[in-house]
Order: sequence, then C-alpha cells, then structure tokens
Amino acid sequence: MEALMKKREKIMEYVFLLAAVISIVAVALICIFLFANGIPAMKKIGFVEFLTGTKWKPGNNKFGIFPMILGSIYVTGGALIIGVPVGVLTSIFMARFCPEGLYKLLKPVVNLLAGIPSIVYGFFGLVVLVPFIREHFKNSNGQSILCASILLGIMILPTIIGASEPTIRAVEQSYYEGALALGATHERSVFTVVVPAAKSGILAAVILGVGRALGETMAVMMVVGNQPRVPNSILQGVRTLTTNIVMEMGYATDLHREALIATGVVLFAFILIINLCFSAIKRSGKE
Repeated sequence: MEALMKKREKIMEYVFLLAAVISIVAVALICIFLFANGIPAMKKIGFVEFLTGTKWKPGNNKFGIFPMILGSIYVTGGALIIGVPVGVLTSIFMARFCPEGLYKLLKPVVNLLAGIPSIVYGFFGLVVLVPFIREHFKNSNGQSILCASILLGIMILPTIIGASEPTIRAVEQSYYEGALALGATHERSVFTVVVPAAKSGILAAVILGVGRALGETMAVMMVVGNQPRVPNSILQGVRTLTTNIVMEMGYATDLHREALIATGVVLFAFILIINLCFSAIKRSGKE
C-alpha cells in the first residue's frame, strides 16, 4: 500500500512538473515570436522614431507610437485612480466589516462582475457613460480618456477585490486581538494593523489590476475615441497600444504588420517593467 502511494505521488510530481514546463515553454514561445518579428521592425523604422514619433500614418510609412503609449498610460492611470481605492476599501469591508447576510449577497455580485464579457462592459460604456459625459462636459463628444478610465475602473474592481479580500482575511487574528488589547478600536485595529500586514497581497492585487487595465482592448476601443494623437485633456479621445493593434492587424501587411507586432513588444515590456517594480517593492518591504 505504501509503495502504491509513493508511486502515485511520483506520478503526480511528474504531472505538476510537466504543467510547469508547458507554462514556461508557452511564455518563451510568445517572447520569441514577439521579439523575432518586432525588433527587426523597430530597426527598420528606427528605435527613437518608433517610440517617440507622434505620427501614425501607415500609408506614408510613418510609425510613431508615442501617442498610443501616452494613451495607454493615461487610461490605465485613470482606471487605477478610480478603481484601486474603491476596490481596496470594498475588500476591507467584505473581510472585516460586512455582516454575514450582506456578504452572501455581495460576494456573488463581485464574482458576477468578473464574469461579464468585455464587450458587454463596452456596450454599457457606449450607451451609458459616453452620453453622460457628452451631456455634462460640453467640450467632449463622450468618447474620451475620462470615459475609458471610468469603464476600466469598474472592470478592474473584481480583480482587485478578489485578490485583496483573501489576503486581508489571512492575517493572523492575534494581530487584530493584540491591537484591541492595547486599547485600539475595531476600525483602528483593522486600518493600522491588519491592512498593513496584508499590504503585500493588496499590492499584488493592484498589479493584477494594472495588467487587466493595460491589456484590455474591446471595451476600451468602444469608448476611447481611437484617435492617434497626443491628448491635451482627459475629455479628448486617444488610441491605446492594444486598440491600435486590434484595429489594424486585420488588413496590415509587410512593415505595417511588423510595426503592429513591435507595438506588442512595447506592451509586453510595460507589463514586464510593472512586474519587476512590484518585485522590487515587495523585496524592499521585506528588508
């Protein structure tokens, strides 16, 4: 019997190893494809011209993605400003303040938000948010950075809440009880002891939210305006890196297609930099 158990454990060990290897190989293949096709395009266009150029006119062989880089940064930054405080505070409420009856209702709602397709969010933004902004901000047609930021802020909520709440719940109860024993109130114990103890997990949730916001395409494309320009206001339309790829990849050829793949390389680099920054912050926090 013991020999059979060891054999099963060994088999499962190889299964897990195979799954890990497949994951690593998949990431490696994606990297090889992106860099093998994107870097030569950057060389043809010129690295500086590609990254800092403000004109995107494929018909004239002008491939400057600086407006799209700014568009992605503005939209993602706006989404974080809106979504992170709401998401983190909601996760704190659900973990430490929410009555059991309300929690049974709130948890499925959060899960439902996570399951709604992006295109449905896009329709909501197009039908509700765009007309609202057009009506209340006279200098905008509605499709703008502000609209995309609000929509993405809503979309990243389930990601942030879903990752933050278990982290806050996982903090040892002795931390909370110790704060109460020292005379702190319930609220003070949660916000000064429990939440700081869970900051690593909360930061990880925020990073996941950044990745979701930065990589979102269809919903953003429907509300952001898709104009490849350097914006002067959050009420103006822009084009993000992801929407630039999806809008033109269907008919792009030759250098145009390679430039779009190079845009994917830049997007991949953004995600890599964000994860490296998170790792550095996490490491400095432990030190």
